[in-house]
Amino acid sequence: MMIDRRSLLTAGGAAALVPWLPAWAQPISPGLPTVSGADIHLKIAHQMLTVDGKTSHAIGINGTIPGPLVRLKEGTKARIHVANALQGEDSSIHWHGLILPFHMDGVPGISFPGIAPGKSFTYEFPVRQSGTYWYHSHSGLQEQMGHYGPLIIDPADADPVAYDREHVILLSDHSALHPHVIFKKLKQMGGYFNYNKQTLAGLLAGEDQALKDRVAWGAMRMDPTDISDVTGSTYTYLINGLGPADNWTGLFRAGERVRLRIINASAMTTFNVRIPGLTMEVVQADGLNVRPVRVGEFQIAVAETYDVVVTPSDEAYSLIAESSDRSGLARATLAPRAGMTAAVPPLRPRPLATMQDMGMGGMDHGAMGHGGETMKHSMRDMRAAPTVKDTPTVQSISPMPVDRTGDPGQGLEGEPDVLSYQDLVALDRNPDTRTPSRQLQIHLTGNMERYMWAFDGVKMNEVKAPIPFTEGERVRVTLVNDTMMTHPIHLHGHFFELVTGKGDHAPRKHTVNVQPGGKATFDLTADAPGDWAFHCHLLYHMHAGMMQVVTVRPAGEAA
Repeated sequence: MMIDRRSLLTAGGAAALVPWLPAWAQPISPGLPTVSGADIHLKIAHQMLTVDGKTSHAIGINGTIPGPLVRLKEGTKARIHVANALQGEDSSIHWHGLILPFHMDGVPGISFPGIAPGKSFTYEFPVRQSGTYWYHSHSGLQEQMGHYGPLIIDPADADPVAYDREHVILLSDHSALHPHVIFKKLKQMGGYFNYNKQTLAGLLAGEDQALKDRVAWGAMRMDPTDISDVTGSTYTYLINGLGPADNWTGLFRAGERVRLRIINASAMTTFNVRIPGLTMEVVQADGLNVRPVRVGEFQIAVAETYDVVVTPSDEAYSLIAESSDRSGLARATLAPRAGMTAAVPPLRPRPLATMQDMGMGGMDHGAMGHGGETMKHSMRDMRAAPTVKDTPTVQSISPMPVDRTGDPGQGLEGEPDVLSYQDLVALDRNPDTRTPSRQLQIHLTGNMERYMWAFDGVKMNEVKAPIPFTEGERVRVTLVNDTMMTHPIHLHGHFFELVTGKGDHAPRKHTVNVQPGGKATFDLTADAPGDWAFHCHLLYHMHAGMMQVVTVRPAGEAA
């Protein structure tokens, strides 16, 4: 890899060559060198990470955080040797969004035993797709510590997206607190990291909710400021492993079509992404091409990817990824020359949850009368969800949830030109357009006070049997969010079609973000035999129980 003299300058005060960053993620990006070839070698090990001048313990891959860019080619065979150099700790790599044999999926206890300390495992699978993906640990809470990296698969044929240059934009969140300490604090107090609660001073100043609404919400033991479990009070938000002060910079020539491969590899953070002064053309979602749609901003949930194309002029631009609770932001610069910067906008006012976020999207909001007592009782009416088990994990049941795939995302209501799922249309016709033969409803449940999360009121450690599918069957799955948190739900080994009225060009995804108190529906073809993880991709939600196993059995096999 050649690095010219200009690339050795500094940007935003950060040194150009940083030992814990791979070449593609250096403060001034010289391009996209890759780890590729017939045999790829990755090594997982402990190391230190410095973010905005502060150093803490982390886990890296091949000595870098994020891990190296893995680049594959559609139609080839991948052979990736992974060595675990962690002491006394198993590890793993899951290839997020890839279609592969289940025993190569990389989920300990479900698809393989994991990689023991001092041991290696070789992943081998045919590369059957193209697009922007990523990889990460599925062992414990290692993902939070830096065990993640980007994965790009080049198409076998001509790419339908025309571009002159590309940059990977990998978003993540980092805390000096050990992830087990974060989880312990959440178990002790679900709102521990929320420093943006409503105050008496705010009430007197006429800010946030009126007194009667505060009383009503308080009667239901619900906090409208509870948008994110873990916030900027402990997190620094990163782009390509660098904090806002370190300022990662991607170079371009004026007038080029620049492709940004944006990956949300964070543990717990939903980001709102925008580039002030530039319109973004969304060309890919979760690795699959979509009809280009021009937007000014989009919300990207944990584990989602979006590819956008921008055409910048001869000036610098700030790429802003603001956390959805607006407690902090990640910042990078796109510039024609090293050393240039652009203004960084201040954080916008934090959003407040609404009655719709409580699952009352189809209800007369006047029903909250009598100090919230009416709604307090109806917020846990188990008759509204007969398939949900009545357990302590169920704090509430959404009384009247509505489809929210047309919403821009919590806190973005009223912002101009914001992407929603209903704006996405697949570029190619869906491979399976059959009408589903059966329907399945799954409730996303939780108890914030005890910090327990589950599907249908049953945590992973309480599950008696997997969710069964038969190979080849077509099933319509509706996810109902009975909580006031967003949940990015990921199904391993499959893509599914969101039911948004787009017919045989429905957008196909591997992760869907279900808005608070809302619903999302997708059609699934169970075409991958084996056992697959199915979970919320908020790391601490999954760790606290919001995970199950999906089993796809060959047709004719007894249940």
